[in-house]
Amino acid sequence: MRCTKVAVVGSGNIGTDLMMKIQQASSTLEIAALVGIDPQSDGLARARRSGVQAVDTGVAGLIDLPVFEDIGIVFDATSAKAHVRNAAALAPYGKALIDLTPAALGPYVVPTVNLEQHIDEPNVNMVTCGGQATVPIVAAVARVTPVAYAEIVASISSRSAGPGTRANIDEFTETTARALETVGGAGRGRAIIVLNPADPPLIMRDTVHLLVGEADRDEIRSSVAAMVNEVATYVPGYRLKQEVQFRAVSPGEPPTTLVPDEIAVTQQVSVFLEVAGAGHYLPPYAGNLDIMTSAALRVAERIADRAATRGAAS
Repeated sequence: MRCTKVAVVGSGNIGTDLMMKIQQASSTLEIAALVGIDPQSDGLARARRSGVQAVDTGVAGLIDLPVFEDIGIVFDATSAKAHVRNAAALAPYGKALIDLTPAALGPYVVPTVNLEQHIDEPNVNMVTCGGQATVPIVAAVARVTPVAYAEIVASISSRSAGPGTRANIDEFTETTARALETVGGAGRGRAIIVLNPADPPLIMRDTVHLLVGEADRDEIRSSVAAMVNEVATYVPGYRLKQEVQFRAVSPGEPPTTLVPDEIAVTQQVSVFLEVAGAGHYLPPYAGNLDIMTSAALRVAERIADRAATRGAAS
């Protein structure tokens, strides 16, 4: 099978991890270029050592490459503000864009929930690490019973939070909360991120609290377990830390501003997750990187497969 050539824009933690993941784990994608703006970055140095075209003049430099014409997919692993500029620069060239920043110019995509819905979009957004970890759980519960409110807490090691992550904290909380609603199906969503300075670093943890009405608890457990198994097919370090927890909610207990009036909340569902990284670039504690790059890789491979199928049919 002919591989689809791709480029990664952003030579920081996420971009470098994605480059290495494509090299080591994909049989359908070929990394043609890694793009940054710092000639001394570790990511660009690794690209040069592995024979990948290293560009230190940003997207303008990528466009000038002879191989650019053959590139079908561009990943953007920079920042929300930079992606707006990058998307505008790349728009005339018809490349499929996969946005790993919280810019959200295109629709949110979480592979296990809505990838097929948006497979033909020119620019898809991978939400956030917290969104990739928790939106599937909200969707798993929502397919059993309406979810009035979803609140998630993503705790990541401060060592795995690079400059782009730190610059996008506000966008992280806003984007994740919206995705909990628009993709996960929650009536209202709220997201919190914690940068944990613990040494040795802790593996990424995600806590999901949901307010729901009466529903079969075994059905919820089964749906959550099935979703966890599905996500783990492309993020092997994704797992439940313990059994799904339930707590009865007394009448009038939840603040009325949090839940839609039409949903009578009677119980809280709590799900506790752990996400260990595959260690392609950073150690396993950086599950926040791994779930983003793994989800983006899954999306790119599906886009490439679809393009190949269309090409064979024409």
